[in-house]
Amino acid sequence: MKAVYDQETDTLTMRLSNAQIAESDEEKPGIIIDYDSQGNMVGLEILDASRRVSDPLMMEFRVAHAT
Repeated sequence: MKAVYDQETDTLTMRLSNAQIAESDEEKPGIIIDYDSQGNMVGLEILDASRRVSDPLMMEFRVAHAT
């Protein structure tokens, strides 16, 4: 998984898989979801990220452990 914030375009892009993008749909204004040829979600793009995300320059990553 990879996340990139482009300050110049104010776009936050998250790639969930290395699979090739076959289709992209704008689910809501400014929220684009990418799908592979099997229909699996492989990416997410947030336009105008600085207005939609509390801090696009910070990311917290946690791994939950089963108890």
